[in-house]
Amino acid sequence: MKKTKTFLAVVADEQGEVFEHPHLRMAGMNGMTPCVPRAEELIPLPEGSRLFTLPGMAPLGFDPAKQAFVKAGRLPRRWGGGAIQAVCAFMAPAYTRTLLPAADYADKQLVLPLWAYTAVGWCVEEERFYVAAARVDRNNQWQPRHFDDRRLDPLVRKRLAAQPRNRLLEQLARCALDYHCFAAKNLFFGRWEAPLPTSPACNSACLGCLSLQPEASECCPSSQERIAFVPTVDEICEVAVPHLEQAQNAIVSFGQGCEGDPILQADLLVAAVRRMRRHTARGTIHLNTNASLPDAVEGLAEAGLDSIRVSLNSVRPGLYEAYHRPRGYRFEDVVESLRRAKRRGLFTMLNYLVFPGVSDQPAEVEALLALLEETGVDLIQLRNLSIDPQIYWQAMGETNPGMGMKAMMDLVKQRVPRLQYGYFNRTRENFFPPGFETDWPLSA
Repeated sequence: MKKTKTFLAVVADEQGEVFEHPHLRMAGMNGMTPCVPRAEELIPLPEGSRLFTLPGMAPLGFDPAKQAFVKAGRLPRRWGGGAIQAVCAFMAPAYTRTLLPAADYADKQLVLPLWAYTAVGWCVEEERFYVAAARVDRNNQWQPRHFDDRRLDPLVRKRLAAQPRNRLLEQLARCALDYHCFAAKNLFFGRWEAPLPTSPACNSACLGCLSLQPEASECCPSSQERIAFVPTVDEICEVAVPHLEQAQNAIVSFGQGCEGDPILQADLLVAAVRRMRRHTARGTIHLNTNASLPDAVEGLAEAGLDSIRVSLNSVRPGLYEAYHRPRGYRFEDVVESLRRAKRRGLFTMLNYLVFPGVSDQPAEVEALLALLEETGVDLIQLRNLSIDPQIYWQAMGETNPGMGMKAMMDLVKQRVPRLQYGYFNRTRENFFPPGFETDWPLSA
């Protein structure tokens, strides 16, 4: 008989020291509804993940004696009675959270920064942390251990010295050194996926935009500054062509966290892609975008683009508009771009910004299945939406918990076996790896 594991709530004292609660069991939240995680919703804390406190927020845990969820602002007297606060995990890439951290969000005195907050607990039998998550991508290239900053600075200085007047390269040096962007670091390490930011403007005003938040924002400060110029075709190709020609598993990608949306620079991108392909057939040229302009997507496909990843938080128009706040386009334009991308032979992905309690609503799942059938999307990147959970929940206007993220992922894969899950962009050689139709669930 398989022994049931015991997962205790994880809390922190006022100094931020993390420890397990003496008797409360781990809880998570689907939307704003507390729940006890199911076994299939939990995995050991992945390597490279970090724990954070939720300042001023009391943890919620499940009290087995009372058979109820309780708020615990202090430890029991026999354990000293000290004040405690909630703890969450920020996971390494490749993992999609299944539950939010269980805490009293009504206690919150500040807007939480743009991180993806995940429920965490302590497994008594194994003496290690567990998180509410599922692995969705086998790619290990984005693990923090591959990004040794001690090697980076001399490589950046050498590249800048070789191309001293390239503004795009200067931008990427800042992204690599100041913002610790892994993709920008890849450029200077000469490997894998490298970024090509191009657009200071955007036709969305996303609630959780990483690069631009208005001063009176209801969200929070942006994580980084947006690029302030439009690079030339020469500047783009001086960065991209050597990477495509020489890098291991080479990808160059438009559409980064430090810019608006590259689709607004479609003519520039078309010219740059054409020049890249005149120089080399090697490597993968990719676009991350809101896909608001179907004609632009078609033009880029004709120029030589290989793949596209379309960002959306929901496939229900009302929820999409509440988060992305589009300006001058409609959700139907995004769907039309997906249709045309697939017709033009692009490997087509969704950058699906998932959130427990919203993405697993039955209405959302049925709408997603309909979109997959209509457009033929090849892969869903199940990306954790980085935002204050309370702000997002209120903006979406949901009231009831969903079916559970793991249940949602299983159901969609069962209904659409050809669909792939992932977290990262892929090279052309790995668009359709052997066994992809049956490769789910992935091991932790």
